[in-house]
Amino acid sequence: MSSRISTPDYLPRLGAGRHRTPRRGACFMEFASYLAGERWSDHPACTDPVLAALARAVNDLVSDTRRQELLGDVPRVIGLTASNVGMMRVAASAAISALPVSSMHRQHALAVGLRAALGSLDDAGVEVPELKARAAAAFASAPGAADWLARHAEFNTSIPVARQERAGLEIVRVAACGIAEACVWDADDRLITTLRTAIEELESTKKAQEPVRMPVAETPLRESVIV
Repeated sequence: MSSRISTPDYLPRLGAGRHRTPRRGACFMEFASYLAGERWSDHPACTDPVLAALARAVNDLVSDTRRQELLGDVPRVIGLTASNVGMMRVAASAAISALPVSSMHRQHALAVGLRAALGSLDDAGVEVPELKARAAAAFASAPGAADWLARHAEFNTSIPVARQERAGLEIVRVAACGIAEACVWDADDRLITTLRTAIEELESTKKAQEPVRMPVAETPLRESVIV
């Protein structure tokens, strides 16, 4: 069951689309640019471009009655930038979320994108067992797409590094549209969860890259000698 929240009066109201100024409202990424102290934009530098594209798509496609639930997630994307590996993880995560419920033609595109994103991670030597387990479950839920992909070996390729950002942008857009247009009663829940899961995927990537800080041994205090 989803947890619906009411927005406090002091917080902005999220709206679909772009807004020229904060007075006209804000979309998810515009609010992120404001909180990050950047120039007002829905393409701020503070967030990975593929994750930002997913956030914009979810913001625009979720219903007006549920959009305000995304406000609490805006601060999480500030400073959440990534390398090509992070982009591919976000793209794969979004494709996994959308694959089981999307229409057949979108399933084919998502299956190709998912397989290619995972192949790119393999090429980079990145181990993603949890992501691959989710992918296996998604393909099991969409056997028609899995069979189609198996019959088209020409699509079982990874994405060249120079094209990974562009490919990631297309994958997350198809994923968000696939969920929004799916014949399911909980499309809003799925859209919100897709974005939050992708954020968690990138958060875990950044956390794994942080250097381990060793505790500094404290120098014992010398006892003072009273003469």
